[in-house]
Amino acid sequence: MPIWNHESTLEDLQKLNANTAADRLGIEFTGIGDDWLSARMPVDARTVQPFGILHGGASVLLAETVGSTAANLCVDGSKSYCVGLDINANHMRPASGGWVTGTARPFHIGHSTQVWEIRIADDAGHLVCVSRLTMAVVRRRQ
Repeated sequence: MPIWNHESTLEDLQKLNANTAADRLGIEFTGIGDDWLSARMPVDARTVQPFGILHGGASVLLAETVGSTAANLCVDGSKSYCVGLDINANHMRPASGGWVTGTARPFHIGHSTQVWEIRIADDAGHLVCVSRLTMAVVRRRQ
């Protein structure tokens, strides 16, 4: 059974991120399932650090982009929205080219908070980074 409060296409999600940091780094939404959302990011001059490997901050930006987008799909946007409260990341191995793909899955979807795991893998499927994102669910003022 899907966890999403409303249906969105990958194109809809891409439009939401137009003219943002995610857009500038080349992040593209690539898949959506009943309880997961994925997006990919190129490992190129926009996302590497001086040693030519994926910048940890870029990995965190990918994690927060896909996790935050997923969190907001789980709430009624006319009544509330989700914003990042805490994020951590463990970097497992370097990536020096191609793409990395982040897949977000929930640990907890509550009324006031959500907790998401985002696993980032390289083109060969090797785990590059694991991130945990805690989201605050904020009620809109009526």
